[in-house]
Amino acid sequence: MMNKRRVGTDKEALAAGYLESRGVVILEYNFRSRRGEIDLIGRDQEYLVFFEVKYRRSTNQGYPEEAVFYAKQKKICRAADYYRYIRHIPMQTAIRYDVIAIEGEQIRWVKNAFPHHY
Repeated sequence: MMNKRRVGTDKEALAAGYLESRGVVILEYNFRSRRGEIDLIGRDQEYLVFFEVKYRRSTNQGYPEEAVFYAKQKKICRAADYYRYIRHIPMQTAIRYDVIAIEGEQIRWVKNAFPHHY
């Protein structure tokens, strides 16, 4: 059995390939800071998008996208704010928070999965 970190890395790579095939330019993989972690950061047309990748083998524990609770959303937003700060990205830049839900072999892209939390 593969460990969770390896599975996570593999699913994030799968998600990145999926997004790139749909025109997203991946800017960063696994951005980490003291404020939190963002699985993928990319550019989708005019949007700077912060992606959370969630994987479930089956829906016995619920859908993958349901696992992105409020506390996780807030951490992602804090990390996104820090990312924009250190990369000197203007505050008026259009941003979006999306979830890539991987269930078995099926991939769903949930755009605007949650709003920015301050």
